[in-house]
Amino acid sequence: MTVKINRWLILAASTLVLLCTGAIYAFSVLAGPLSAAKGWSLPDIMIAFTINSAVAPIPMILGGYFTDKGWAKWSITIGGLMFGLGFFLSGLATSTGMLYLTYGLLAGLGQGLAYSGCLSNTIKLFPDKKGLASGIITAGMGGAAIIAAPIANALIESHDVMYAFRVLGIAYIIIVAIASFCIKSAPKNFVPEGWQNTEDGHPTETVANKNWTAMLKTPIFYVIFLMLFTGAFSGLMIASNASVIGQQMFKLSAVAAAGYVSIYSLCNCLGRIIWGSVSDKIGRTNTLYVIFIVIILAFIALVSLSSVAGFAVGIIALGLCFGGVMGVFPPMVMENFGPVNQGVNYGIVFIGYSLAAFFGPKTAGSIAASSGGSYAQAFYVAIGIAIVGLVLNFVYPRMMRKRA
Repeated sequence: MTVKINRWLILAASTLVLLCTGAIYAFSVLAGPLSAAKGWSLPDIMIAFTINSAVAPIPMILGGYFTDKGWAKWSITIGGLMFGLGFFLSGLATSTGMLYLTYGLLAGLGQGLAYSGCLSNTIKLFPDKKGLASGIITAGMGGAAIIAAPIANALIESHDVMYAFRVLGIAYIIIVAIASFCIKSAPKNFVPEGWQNTEDGHPTETVANKNWTAMLKTPIFYVIFLMLFTGAFSGLMIASNASVIGQQMFKLSAVAAAGYVSIYSLCNCLGRIIWGSVSDKIGRTNTLYVIFIVIILAFIALVSLSSVAGFAVGIIALGLCFGGVMGVFPPMVMENFGPVNQGVNYGIVFIGYSLAAFFGPKTAGSIAASSGGSYAQAFYVAIGIAIVGLVLNFVYPRMMRKRA
């Protein structure tokens, strides 16, 4: 139905919320100082990041259910406040166990609820610009560390890392509370004023709507699931270790490494908008071909070029590609399984991301620990996984044609 609603204001407010919850991508700036301040090992600290990302399927599916029922506003608001509280309480942690509960579990659950609500609600408000809308909203997640990394580094230098956690947590709670007043749930079967589907005048896709049980019975679901895993693996590996990689392999200072974390986040942010918009024009499959090839070339550059310039090229390329992956897959899910159950369906597909969040940082950290701080072998693993993604992307359109 056609309803007058300021969808761009909702998009802006939702993006602002994700600019808070996306601070998880600045964790590498906090990890080193946390290890030094508390005497905890980096691998033990990185478990908190792993938990934060790995619990995402639970709130993603729950938040998707709320969104599909018209309760997106509550999913976003409650999730954002939980994230801010988890961040604040991390600044009071006295053990790794407490860090796992605050940063890992509480902030992770909150981040997933907010992200699911923001993303699924936004796509339903933009049936005419799915790729662009998905790119903009997920850019909030990808771009958060652009702001968080230098602020966190400044707070650490002026006070300490625990103070940084507390101040950022309070700021996130305030921002989410204000933004929530501008967020509204998408009306059912929303049609933008003046827009008509080229098929039948309704904002539904030509593909039949499938719920999660019907989706799991389709072979194409498993291809999409695995492609998301292979696409997100490299991005999460770098996101959680960028600062450490810069300092240990390329001899950067902590301040310079934090700067590269911001560059990575900026590229992550821009990649979501750029590739999301491009995929509306050239198709999701063609976009993913380019993304996977660039990922492979970027890791080759990191392995073969030992200069800071090589690190910069790799960081920029991988940031753009990680952003592209996160911007392309939400509309891909909707185009295959319909908009009605998008929230829950994408929450289930997102388990592929969570598996990448578990294995990516863990693989990189373990290999570096056994290789004297070198991540080269981890980069080779990432190249292999990206090649698998490229092959799956070759299979995907052929499965679509058979289905048709």
